[in-house]
Amino acid sequence: MDFRLAALERWLGAQFPEVAFTLAPASEDASFRRYFRARLADGRSFVAMDAPPEKEDCRPYLHVAALFAAAGAHVPAIAARDLQQGFLLLEDLGAVTYLEQLSAPSARELYAAATDALLRIQLASRPAALPEYDRALLERELRLFPDWYLARELRIDSAPQTDELLQAAFDAILANNLAQPRVFVHRDYHSRNLMVCERLPGILDFQDAVFGPITYDLVSLFRDAYISWEEEQVLDWVVRYWEQARKSGLPVAPDFADFYRDFEWMGVQRQIKVVGIFARLCHRDGKARYLADIPRVLAYLRAACARYRELGGLARLLDRLERR
Repeated sequence: MDFRLAALERWLGAQFPEVAFTLAPASEDASFRRYFRARLADGRSFVAMDAPPEKEDCRPYLHVAALFAAAGAHVPAIAARDLQQGFLLLEDLGAVTYLEQLSAPSARELYAAATDALLRIQLASRPAALPEYDRALLERELRLFPDWYLARELRIDSAPQTDELLQAAFDAILANNLAQPRVFVHRDYHSRNLMVCERLPGILDFQDAVFGPITYDLVSLFRDAYISWEEEQVLDWVVRYWEQARKSGLPVAPDFADFYRDFEWMGVQRQIKVVGIFARLCHRDGKARYLADIPRVLAYLRAACARYRELGGLARLLDRLERR
């Protein structure tokens, strides 16, 4: 028996004592959270979040939701909450994700809206409002690659030469990342977490937001693990963001070439992390479907590493893994 689902139904019954409702799975993510769509007999619809308190803390979600909403972004309004049980009742942002809607004809309009929302969030940034995306966290994410992708997925034993190569690459990547201007960072600003809504996208899964490098969310958006575009198209969208960011007063590099280099190096960090996370989701959490997206992420990673001499050692390692 699903005891948490039964408890969620009792809680919702208390929220709507005089209205019948039905519950159906709405979506799932890579955490222990679950989402259900609650449809009421009077025509209203909500999304109920089930976040087991011993595994998930709803307070960061509520905190970030307030920050992003104040910035003018579209995040789900909170209709009811029970932190002790780990239940939230949220505004229903619909069922159509960016991933489902994106196509060559629709991409320009959808990405323009996503860029607008991202700029609003970044312009609202202030230190100390969110945890720091510091070196320890960035490096811990990089370590997922050897620990889960190399060791568990590829079954490659640790070797001093490989360890030294990776550490040298990680040091270079982190030096760039940590030198970038800092803003609010969603950390998973991509097509599965953006809902097609009127004007601005509905934004989901923001509870892990931090204060960190300005290019991070842009990389999440345009070097998406679930959908890819031609490099010339990505370059055009990044230029458009950079121009808007400069006009808005955000601290982007004054030379676009420098900004694009930062974008690519931030992408290298994120792509290394994502490959490790996808391998961990398979081998630790039994979610093997994420393995199918690793080749796309590795393609981004290999292309970026090949363009920078400092990442040549990592590029050669990736080539060896590809041949293997």
